[in-house]
Amino acid sequence: MKYVRTLVFSLLAVLATGSLAQADGKVGYVNLERILRDSAPAVRAQKKLELEFAKRDQELGKLAEQLKRLQEGLEKNAVTMSESERAKREREFADLNREFQRRQREAREDFNQRRNEELSGVIERANRSIKQIAEVEKYDIIFQEAVWANPRIDITDKVIKALDDSKPAK
Repeated sequence: MKYVRTLVFSLLAVLATGSLAQADGKVGYVNLERILRDSAPAVRAQKKLELEFAKRDQELGKLAEQLKRLQEGLEKNAVTMSESERAKREREFADLNREFQRRQREAREDFNQRRNEELSGVIERANRSIKQIAEVEKYDIIFQEAVWANPRIDITDKVIKALDDSKPAK
């Protein structure tokens, strides 16, 4: 942590003195969020995930409808049901609700894991493209995370174009 702090202060000192600007250093910035949202590989990954999880989503939707019908039936007929019948229906509803929540949690966890797998491939390809752009255009440094970056140094569109022009990974 102390090393990082010293490095940051040193970088700030260099920037404050203008040495970096005098040395004609070339700085770039890439908005990774835009790449993961707008690039062709990211869009393909999202569509792939949607197809992969569509059946599960449909099953969860059916289960949610069944829960809704059970709840409505319970509310509608609670007054006319015997105590034991109402208790039985409430137990059925609680059991089904737990099952629904379990399946929903598992689906969300599986989806997040698969999304991370797919997006890590996109990030890997983006990093290769960024490195290639940096080497060809002679950048000294390219940042992927910043609180703010001047649009003049933003090369996100170049990276997206490079990703869109490249062949999809198999």
